[in-house]
Amino acid sequence: MGDADHHHGHRSRLRGRLLGGDAEGMADYELVEYLLALAIPRRDTKPLAKTLLREFGSLAQLISADPQSLRRVEGMGDTAVAALKIVHASSLRMLKGQFRDKPLLSSWDALLDWLRADMGPIDIERVRVLYLNSRNMLIRDEITSEGSIDQSAIYVREVVKRALELGAAAIIIVHNHPSGNAEPSRQDIAITRDIADAAGKLGIALHDHIIIGGTDHRSLRAMGLL
Repeated sequence: MGDADHHHGHRSRLRGRLLGGDAEGMADYELVEYLLALAIPRRDTKPLAKTLLREFGSLAQLISADPQSLRRVEGMGDTAVAALKIVHASSLRMLKGQFRDKPLLSSWDALLDWLRADMGPIDIERVRVLYLNSRNMLIRDEITSEGSIDQSAIYVREVVKRALELGAAAIIIVHNHPSGNAEPSRQDIAITRDIADAAGKLGIALHDHIIIGGTDHRSLRAMGLL
C-alpha cells in the first residue's frame, strides 16, 4: 500500500470515529490531525498535529493562539491557521449563546465558562468590559486593552465614559493573569474600588471584577473586596 492510500485509509478511519459518535475517545492530536487534513489534504498531518500540541501545550491553547504564532510553525499556512481559528470562534460563539440574551447575573456559570475559554489560555494580559442594561443583559462586550505578559492598564475615566456613551446601567470588569494565578493583586483591588466609586457617582453599578487565571477564576465581589 502506497503512502497516499495509507493516509486515505487512516483519515477514513478517523472520519468514521467522528461520525460514529466516538469523538470523546479520540486523542487531542487525532482531532487536530483530521481538522488539518481538511485544510491540507495531500499531507500526512499527524506529525504536524503533534508538533502543534507540543508547541502550544494543550488543545485549548492551540486553538486560541494568535495567527502570527501559528504561522511560525513550519507547515502552517493561512488555510491551516484559519481552520484552527474557525474552531475557536465557533466554540466561543456557542458558549456566548448560553447567556447572550439572558440576564447575566442569572447565567453566571455560563458567563464564567465563556470567559475561561476565551481568556484563560492566552499569554498576554487582556482587559475587557461587559456593559449591561437595566435588566442586566449584555449590550456590549469590549476589549479595552492588551498589555505585556504581566501588566495591562485599566483606565477608570475611559471605562466610565464608555458606559455613559452606551447608556449602560452596570458593568463587569474582566481581566486575565497569564501566570495562571487568579489571586487579585493590590493593584487589582485598588483599581476595582476606583472604578466602583467613579461609576457609582454616575448611577452605574460595578457588579464585579473577575480575574481569570488559566481554568481558575476569582470574583472580587465574592471575595468581599468590592
